[in-house]
Amino acid sequence: MAVLIVGGAGYIGSHTVRVLQRAGRDIIVFDNFEKGHPEAIQGVRIFKGDLRCADDVRAVFKKHTIEAVMHFSAYSLVGESMQCPERYYENNLYGTLNLLNAMQQAGIRYFIFSSTAAVYGEPHYVPIDEVHPTLPTNPYGETKLAVERMLRWFERAYGLKNIRLRYFNAAGADPDGDIGELHSPESHLIPIVLSAALGDRDDIAVYGTDYDTLDGTCVRDYIHVNDLAAAHVLALEYLEDGNPSDVFNLGNGNGYSVQQIIDIARKVTNRDIPVTHTDRRPGDPGTLIAGSDKIKRVLSWKPKFNNIETIIETAWRWHTGAAKTWEK
Repeated sequence: MAVLIVGGAGYIGSHTVRVLQRAGRDIIVFDNFEKGHPEAIQGVRIFKGDLRCADDVRAVFKKHTIEAVMHFSAYSLVGESMQCPERYYENNLYGTLNLLNAMQQAGIRYFIFSSTAAVYGEPHYVPIDEVHPTLPTNPYGETKLAVERMLRWFERAYGLKNIRLRYFNAAGADPDGDIGELHSPESHLIPIVLSAALGDRDDIAVYGTDYDTLDGTCVRDYIHVNDLAAAHVLALEYLEDGNPSDVFNLGNGNGYSVQQIIDIARKVTNRDIPVTHTDRRPGDPGTLIAGSDKIKRVLSWKPKFNNIETIIETAWRWHTGAAKTWEK
């Protein structure tokens, strides 16, 4: 039976589609293409629909025989969530409720949820493990945590087995260079830095230089998108083998500051990257570094691209190649 990839035309979703294809899985992509790219999902069945429309969601389960669902279709901009929280509750929470209701009616047994390190808020300690308190500092993290809590009750009521994967910062691109990260507007650091290296923007804005970090700029844990995608396949296999629901962090366990990323990108691209400094953004924690020992132990997950230069190199290959042929 098929795996339904909700938001499969987006950045992380499309890389997960690619990894599932290589694993021989039958795939259906559900996407409204608000942010996704048709070019990213060649050779798979596509159902165009919107999670906020319950009829669309019910229709895909009526049309296809589906075993499991992976859910990537969320708004994820921290700054925007602070300015327009209603959009995040409507899409991330209400849309997911529509999905879970339709899954329950169709008798779907397995669910892999794309969660986030934003559920933790300001860290009490680093690396952050899965038992760290969850106190989001923005509506984006709050809506993701609300879905996690909702899943607990859906499992209790309907037996829905689920894995919640709390991402840190996904980055990079498939080494083949034909799919990668392309948002409009772009909000993620590495593609913004590379865009400045290409001359597509005048400079890179650094939001805050007074954090309690080595150089005063925010520190984040970057995980290659293919390593992240591979974890979804392992998570589904884990549930299919009869194991219980669980939650796992996904990161490399290494933190790099905004300034360090800029410096490494200058080295990788051999280009100048102009920088301007501005105030902090509301809702941005100073340091987020993952403790990913649990997923390595329980799912035998082994990241292949844990070198930050390699991550940036794959992104640079994408941005200087196939990305130029896609519509933004």
